[in-house]
Amino acid sequence: MDFYRNLSVKDWASLLPFGVACVAVGFGVKTLLDKQLGTAVNLSVRKSESKVADSVDIEDIGKQAVFCRCWRSSKFPYCDGSHNKHNTLTGDNVGPLIIKKKE
Repeated sequence: MDFYRNLSVKDWASLLPFGVACVAVGFGVKTLLDKQLGTAVNLSVRKSESKVADSVDIEDIGKQAVFCRCWRSSKFPYCDGSHNKHNTLTGDNVGPLIIKKKE
């Protein structure tokens, strides 16, 4: 701790460019990673497939079916409520797709 107290204004001024460079590099890396990681919506559902597509026969639905739109459900394509945690963590507002038969 005494090391920092003994630095003069000139010493601090000479360290400033290094500090600014570190912040700039850190910000650049963070921005790059955010762009690469932020583009994927599906983080875990059948990642070995090139495209995830599901179909459900309307006759199999019964009165209603609730489908996941957040890609976090362990019962995908059906909703298990995982969007609630996702919304809390990210500030998002995604909810399920609810399909009902007309009465």
